[in-house]
Amino acid sequence: MEARPPVPPFSDETARVKVRLAEDAWNTRDPERVALAYSADTRWRNRAEFPVGREQVKAFLQRKWTRELDYRLIKELWAHGPDRIAVRFAYEWHDDAGQWFRSYGNENWQFDATGLMTQRHASINDMPISVSQRLFFWPPGRRPDDHAGLSALGL
Repeated sequence: MEARPPVPPFSDETARVKVRLAEDAWNTRDPERVALAYSADTRWRNRAEFPVGREQVKAFLQRKWTRELDYRLIKELWAHGPDRIAVRFAYEWHDDAGQWFRSYGNENWQFDATGLMTQRHASINDMPISVSQRLFFWPPGRRPDDHAGLSALGL
């Protein structure tokens, strides 16, 4: 049986770790790696798309990161229960025409006993921004520990 620690039941500490691990994985923009955090039969709602299963999740992520260039994401724990976590997030990206956006949203996650996410419900809004309004600056990959989080940035 595959496992993806931390596993339920979540404490404040393990929920925060789970959120940061998800942020770090998504910042790789590697659909294969990101998909490993989800159960084989995971069910998503992401805007108007409803992927089911890892293969559909991978295809979704490939399309997403082909469109959303120079993607940088910050996630923050909002609340948690024994097997559920709610996060708020913001990410910055630009399209192929060079227009920058900041996307804001909330996600609700549910996990199985092995720590794999079985459900992900996301609500997201995009706001065009200028280059001078960008706040997320770090090299591709993991957000540095000393980079401000959402609350510290006032987002």
